[in-house]
Amino acid sequence: MSDVVYDDPEIQALGLRLQDDDSTVRRIALRNLADIADEEHAPLFIDALRDPAAEVRLEAVKALEAWETLPVVAGLVARLSDPDAEVREAASLTLAELKLPVSSAELLPHALHRDAFVRASVLRALRELRVAGSLAPGLAALADPDAAVRREAVAVLGYLKHADALASLMKLGAADPEPEVRRAALGALGYSSDNSVLAALLSGLADPVWQVREEAAGTLGKLALHEAVAELIVALDDDYWQVRLRAARSLGRLRLAVAVPALIEALRHSISNLRKEAALALGEIGEAAALPALALVADDPDPEVRKAVRLAIGQIGG
Repeated sequence: MSDVVYDDPEIQALGLRLQDDDSTVRRIALRNLADIADEEHAPLFIDALRDPAAEVRLEAVKALEAWETLPVVAGLVARLSDPDAEVREAASLTLAELKLPVSSAELLPHALHRDAFVRASVLRALRELRVAGSLAPGLAALADPDAAVRREAVAVLGYLKHADALASLMKLGAADPEPEVRRAALGALGYSSDNSVLAALLSGLADPVWQVREEAAGTLGKLALHEAVAELIVALDDDYWQVRLRAARSLGRLRLAVAVPALIEALRHSISNLRKEAALALGEIGEAAALPALALVADDPDPEVRKAVRLAIGQIGG
C-alpha cells in the first residue's frame, strides 16, 4: 500500500477497499477510483500493479494509460514480464501510447531484455518518442532472432530517419527470412534523401510475397525515383491488384509521360479501385494524350471512378 495520505474521504474509502481480501472488491474499487482520480492518485494504481490477482493488475494497467510519469512507465515496464498473458499484452499496448521523450529513460535499459516480448514491446514504445538513445538498440535489434523484435526495430529506425540505419534497412529489406520484416524495412526506406536505396526497392518489387512488392512500389513513388519507372510499369501487370494499385499511384507521383499508355490500359481493369488510381495518376501526369481515353470511361459504373476521371480531366485541362 502506498505511503501517500489523501485528504479526500472518498479516496480514503477506496484505498481501504483496495486492501480487501476479495480480489473482486479490489478490482471494482480500482475501477471506481479511475472515474474520480487524477495524477496525484497514481501511486494507488502503481501499487495495484503488484496485486496478487491478475484481474486487478489488468485493471490497474488499463487505468494508468491516462498518465505518463516515470513511476507509471516503470510500473508498466515491469508488467511486460507479468505471468498473465493478458496483463502483459495490456501493458504493451499502454506503453505504445507514450508521447513524452522523457519516458525513454525507463524504457531504454530494457531494450535488450532477455525476453523477446519485452524487447519488442519496449521498441514499440520507443518508436514515436524519437529519442537519439534508441538508435543503438534499434540497430542491434535488427539482428535479433525474433522476427517481431526485428520488425519493431525497423519501425524505431524509420521514425528516427537516421542515415546510419539505411544500409542495415536495405539489407533487411532484401534478405530477411520473414516477409513482414522485409515489408517493414522497405517501407522505412522512405526517408532516404537520394537514390541510394533504389536497388533494394527494385529487389523488393520482385519479391515472391505480394505484400512486400506492394510496399516497395509505394516507397518508390514516395521517393519519386524516376529510375524505377520501367519496373513500376511492369508492376501494373502484377498478379495482385493491390500491387498494381500501388504501382499506379506511384507512377502518378513520378509524372512521366512514358507511363501514360500503361495507365490508360489500367482504366479498363475489372477492379474499380485500380481504375480510380489509374485515372488519378493520369491527371497527375497531365498529358493531353490521355484525354480521349479518360473521356471514354467518364460514365464508369463506379461513382468513385467517375469522380477520379472528372478530376483528371480537369487537371489536364480538357
